[in-house]
Amino acid sequence: MTADTSGTIALIDYGAGNLHSVHNALVKAGAANVVMTADPDVVARADRIVLPGVGAFRACYDGLAALPGVIEAMHDAVHRRAVPFLGICVGMQLLADKGEEFGTHQGLGWIAGTVRRIEPAATDIKIPHMGWNAVISASPHALIEPGEAYFLHSYHFDATNADDVVATTDHGGPLVAAVARDTIIGAQFHPEKSQTYGLSFLSRFLNWKP
Repeated sequence: MTADTSGTIALIDYGAGNLHSVHNALVKAGAANVVMTADPDVVARADRIVLPGVGAFRACYDGLAALPGVIEAMHDAVHRRAVPFLGICVGMQLLADKGEEFGTHQGLGWIAGTVRRIEPAATDIKIPHMGWNAVISASPHALIEPGEAYFLHSYHFDATNADDVVATTDHGGPLVAAVARDTIIGAQFHPEKSQTYGLSFLSRFLNWKP
């Protein structure tokens, strides 16, 4: 067993995530020090940051924005110190400029794009996109390998720049499965529910040195 080199992982607790499941999955993947936190000082000092998210785009953003100083601490850590950052499901969608769920609402604006409702070409395709589906590499990235992961979402990340899309899946047409830029990666799938594939993905994140 290799020594843990991921340092302190700040798992953001803003009332909108599958928090304990993500915590347990990170530990199973090899993390030694995962801190569930809403403290901007902890976030500012973290070696890695994970932002989970379950629910509606606006509710998740509002929950995050309600934590004094946390968005600013995340921004400083990622954009000034180049801390590796992982957004999961709605946590990934919040990276976009805006989301269109129940109106149009601002996102973090870290990766250009808009979160839109899934509109499949065929009428027999069910929404939400729920269950296991393929993760297909769209461009080379250290954290992305082909396989199957668990998805649950009705809205998708419509990226402005194709270069930011590192993985896709198919549900009545191509959908973004992961976006990435610099030290940021966002996964639409749930690694904490994706068994061996998800743990392998998280392990790569813990060892990622972008």
